[in-house]
Amino acid sequence: MHNFHPTTLREYDIRGIVGSTLSDADAYAIGRGFGTLLARAGEGAAAVGYDGRLSSPELANALVSGLNDSGIDAHVIGLGPTPMLYFAEAVLDGIGGGIMITGSHNPPDYNGFKMVFQGRPFYGADIRQLGSMAAAGDWDGGTGTVTTIDLIDRYVDRLVQDFGGGPCRMAWDCGNGAAGEVVERLVKRLPGEHHLLFTTIDGHFPNHHPDPTEEKNLVDLRRVVAEQGLDFGVAFDGDGDRIGAIDGSGRVIWGDQLLQIYAACVLRDEPGTTIIADVKASQALFDRVSALGGKPLMWKTGHSLVKAKMKEVGSPLAGEMSGHIFFKHRYYGFDDAIYAALRLIEAQ
Repeated sequence: MHNFHPTTLREYDIRGIVGSTLSDADAYAIGRGFGTLLARAGEGAAAVGYDGRLSSPELANALVSGLNDSGIDAHVIGLGPTPMLYFAEAVLDGIGGGIMITGSHNPPDYNGFKMVFQGRPFYGADIRQLGSMAAAGDWDGGTGTVTTIDLIDRYVDRLVQDFGGGPCRMAWDCGNGAAGEVVERLVKRLPGEHHLLFTTIDGHFPNHHPDPTEEKNLVDLRRVVAEQGLDFGVAFDGDGDRIGAIDGSGRVIWGDQLLQIYAACVLRDEPGTTIIADVKASQALFDRVSALGGKPLMWKTGHSLVKAKMKEVGSPLAGEMSGHIFFKHRYYGFDDAIYAALRLIEAQ
C-alpha cells in the first residue's frame, strides 16, 4: 500500500517537490496503478519519457519498475519533450498508454507526471483512482520488460511531414528545456535563417526560467530578434508543450492572439468548425473566430480538459492563454509547441 502526499494528485497531472512531497516511491506507485489499469483494459505496454530535470531519470526508473511489476512492458523513449511522448503513444504499435515525467515550467526542484490512456487524456477521476488504488494496495502483479526506443528522428520527420512554410528569419529559445535536441535537428530541415538559444538541456536552467508566458523570460529572445533584425521569435517551456512568441518588434504575441492566427488558417480548410479557447482568452478572440466563420467555444483551463472537449465536439483547433495549442487539423490533437512553431511559420 502507498499514500500520496495530498497536494500532488492534481486535476490534470501529478506534481510535487522532489524530496519533500514527491519521491521514487510515488513514481513506483504511479507505475503500479497505471500499469494495473492498462492490464485490466487488456493492454500490454506503455511508453515512458522524461524531461531534462535532474530528478527525472531516477523517477523514470522507479516508474518503469512499477509498470513492470504490474505486468506491463515499458517502451522508454528517454529524454525529450512531452509532445514526443504523446507522439509515441499515438504511433508505436502495441502501446496502450503513456507517461511523461516532467516538471513543465516549474522551478528545478519540482517534477511530476502527465499521462495518456488509450488515446485519451488521463485526468480528474482517473488520477484520483490511482490514489485510492495505492491506498488500498489494489494492484495487479506480473513481470514486464523494458525496451529503449530512439524516437527523435521519427518525431522530427513527422513534424516536417506536411510543412508548407517558406523561408523566414527567426529565433528559437529552448530555455535549456527538453525541446533543445529536437529543435536542433528540426531547423536543419527548414528553409530560412534560424538562430538557436539555450538548446543544451540542463535541469538547472542556468539562463532563465523556462516559462515563456512571463515577459522577463523573453529578454534574450527579444535581444536576438532585435540585433539580427529577425521576423519573429518563439520560446518554449521546460517540456515543450507550451509556446511563447514575439514579433519582429519584440512585442509579445499572447496565446489568444496566436490562436487567432492559427484559426484563420484552419478555418480556410475546415470552415464552420468549432474553435476552443479557455476562459482566460479575450473576447477579441471569440469575435475573430465568429468573423472567420467558425464556432467559438469557451472552455475550462487545463490541457487535459481541453483535449477531452476537443474529442467531444470534433474541434480541429484549441488553445489556452498559457500557450498550450492543440492541432487536430493535420495533426493528432495534443499540445505540441514545436509543431505550433512550424504552423506559425506557415502563417507568415
